[in-house]
Amino acid sequence: MPIRLRKLIGTVLLVLLVIVYAVFATAFATVYLADAGGLVHLLYFAGSGLLWVLPAMLLIRWMYGPRRTP
Repeated sequence: MPIRLRKLIGTVLLVLLVIVYAVFATAFATVYLADAGGLVHLLYFAGSGLLWVLPAMLLIRWMYGPRRTP
């Protein structure tokens, strides 16, 4: 697959990942953490705000393809 096509597909998937993840993380917090204190909200949103990076890293690694050795 050409690298330009990989980057296009990866960019679209990355944007969709962030949007879908943000909606689900916020919906989860709204349903399950509505009555929790401020510290719980802070910890949850700090953790969930960093958690999306893991699938994004894998997607970005795929976008750039295998490493080429000179």
